[in-house]
Amino acid sequence: MKSFVHFNTRSVDEAIHLLKKYEGKAKINAGGTDLLGVLKDRILPEYPEAIINIKTIPGLSMIEDGEEKILIGALTTLADIINSSLIEKTFPLLKEAALSVASPQIRNVATIGGNLCQDTRCWYYRYPDGIGGRINCFRKGGKTCPAVSGENQYHAVIGAKKCYAVCPSDLAVALTALGANLTIAGQKGVRTIPVEEFYHPLGNTLSPDEMITAIHIPKPFPVARQTFHKFTLRKPIDFAVVSVSSLIFLDQEICTSSRIVLGAVASAPFRAYKAEEFLKEKKLSAKTAEEAARLALDGSKPLAKNAYKVEIAKTLVKRAVQGTE
Repeated sequence: MKSFVHFNTRSVDEAIHLLKKYEGKAKINAGGTDLLGVLKDRILPEYPEAIINIKTIPGLSMIEDGEEKILIGALTTLADIINSSLIEKTFPLLKEAALSVASPQIRNVATIGGNLCQDTRCWYYRYPDGIGGRINCFRKGGKTCPAVSGENQYHAVIGAKKCYAVCPSDLAVALTALGANLTIAGQKGVRTIPVEEFYHPLGNTLSPDEMITAIHIPKPFPVARQTFHKFTLRKPIDFAVVSVSSLIFLDQEICTSSRIVLGAVASAPFRAYKAEEFLKEKKLSAKTAEEAARLALDGSKPLAKNAYKVEIAKTLVKRAVQGTE
């Protein structure tokens, strides 16, 4: 690991000041579960000159109950989310998503903000610099995505263009289904955006001088049915091959509205708008679930080795619509 300057910051303003000072050559460290591996393997195009520790900032680790929404600080650990009775009662799908991440040891230190901001797990992008030199894929300034004609078993099947890496965050999928918003602080002030607008094909929308400070989740109606399904090769530890989060509002057995979000199939959590529109005013049944699943993956364009993800995604959507395990 190369040398860097390390700062223990005491406020959001101080962290932002340092980010601005280093002009894109600094990295924020919270739980460090992703960053430390990135630094050790030297996968970044440019090694950071400074590491800004934000764990020392008070007030960013909390879960607060409001009248219309719940506020979660960016430094709140996944373990705290899992152990929160408020989260379990109000947003069970968020608890399930957090519980599906890695191992208890990782969840004890990994933060919700860090989970949202983690870098892609694409093996071409993460190829260690010390083993034959880095692979200059499109995300690193190259002209091609090696996954297109290479090992693409876990890459995108929907909406990919120049880069086929998928968003690795399970919590992003759950929070998108819940209609959550992010509070982002930067040199120009504070802005709020929906989680589903946070990502783009090459990463996220944070400027070099910005950081997430909080997540706001509106409270759903009591009749909303929440589900989170995740398919992995090994149940513990692994990142999702496909995941699905859903929020379905019911009147008797009739769906009045829904939010269905797929994970690990695109560069961002993927809203299945066609399926959501189809389910409106429909009685939920095996037949409607089948059609919703088909529509959710309508337009998918898998690569040579990942077409199986489409069928897995359809199965998970059917389970989400029917409320089955």
